[in-house]
Amino acid sequence: MKILVVGSGGREHAICWKIASEVKSATLYAVPGNAGIGEIANLVDIPPDNLQEIASFAKREKIDFTIVGPELPLADGIVDIFKKKKLKIFGPSQKASTLEASKVWAKEFMAENNIPTGKFCVTDDFINAKKIIEKSAFPIVIKFDGLAAGKGVSIAQDYKGAMFFLEDIFEKNIFSSKNKRVVIEEFLSGEELSYFVVAGGDSFISLAPARDYKRVYDGDKGPNTGGMGCYSPVPMCSQELEKFIEKKIVIPTIRGLQKRNIEYVGIIYFGLMITDRGPEVLEYNVRFGDPETEVILPRMASGLLEILQAAVEGELRRQTIVWKKEAAVDVVIASGGYPGSYITGVPITGLDSIKPDVTIFHAGTKKKNDTIVTSGGRVLNVVGVGKTLKEARAKAYEKVDTIFFKDMFYRKDIAAVEE
Repeated sequence: MKILVVGSGGREHAICWKIASEVKSATLYAVPGNAGIGEIANLVDIPPDNLQEIASFAKREKIDFTIVGPELPLADGIVDIFKKKKLKIFGPSQKASTLEASKVWAKEFMAENNIPTGKFCVTDDFINAKKIIEKSAFPIVIKFDGLAAGKGVSIAQDYKGAMFFLEDIFEKNIFSSKNKRVVIEEFLSGEELSYFVVAGGDSFISLAPARDYKRVYDGDKGPNTGGMGCYSPVPMCSQELEKFIEKKIVIPTIRGLQKRNIEYVGIIYFGLMITDRGPEVLEYNVRFGDPETEVILPRMASGLLEILQAAVEGELRRQTIVWKKEAAVDVVIASGGYPGSYITGVPITGLDSIKPDVTIFHAGTKKKNDTIVTSGGRVLNVVGVGKTLKEARAKAYEKVDTIFFKDMFYRKDIAAVEE
């Protein structure tokens, strides 16, 4: 069986790693992949934004099943392209991907379907946005409408901070010179939770919840990133809370999509805040989370590929997932300067001596003259697995201490929680 994974991050490495461990006869391909993925899959040198060429490769090589990792190819319509070529692919259509591609669309969708979320306003005018900010209580959340690799959200603590971010959007065009829409919304306080379901039309199956760390520095300080670490399970997420999330958020979301004649096949990622009022949706994503995937898949005893194929074939109702009791903790090692500018091509040492119950999922890496070097902001995901979060955390950080590249940094408070 030939499997293609689209993407180049830690999430895609984890997906390849999981499938390689459960389907020994599978031949894996990755577009474009990274140095770690290259150890278990055939890397295909096609630009990740050249969707037609990726589809032509899949057709030519008779790929049996394709899994899309990142949001951008989904938003650009890779699933629609594959389906036109009669190729099996896991992921939502371009229309369905609007759930993540437009923050405005998503918030209006939530309001229409009575899905709990913070109060919000929408505007595409700088002066109007300024007036809304002037009347708002701080902190306040400002979101750029389109895709921004996890960096299009600002939690403004005061008027000055809010204006800086609005100027970035409306005047400096740091995200887009065409799309100037923003969502200005109520700041929700509580505990964050990443909740995932595999959706297949009118049915779904939930994955293990996780919690990630968006801010770049310890103590949740500094700007937002794509994620600096993660852990699963989440002690505060009881079975009762999961049932409530499914009843009040997941099912209304799927029914709301059906009302809009959108058949959703793929991952729906609910970014939640567990507030005093109950769970509320911060945002939707239409793909596996990163770094959440790196802690969820090591805890999954069932076969991932079987679940994803069942979703595509409309057979999801027949599936169940068995989870291991162990905990998993992911510590992300990043390049100095991230999420701002950073240098690449820096040699990495300490990757060879793998410790028991520790897996390294590569993100921003590539191979250069038999040496693994950095090629991105988030470089490595070091995942420890243990009987408890405390044990898993200790294993992850013990391995992190053996890895080195110039100017690397990481948060030291990942999973520092009471169990």
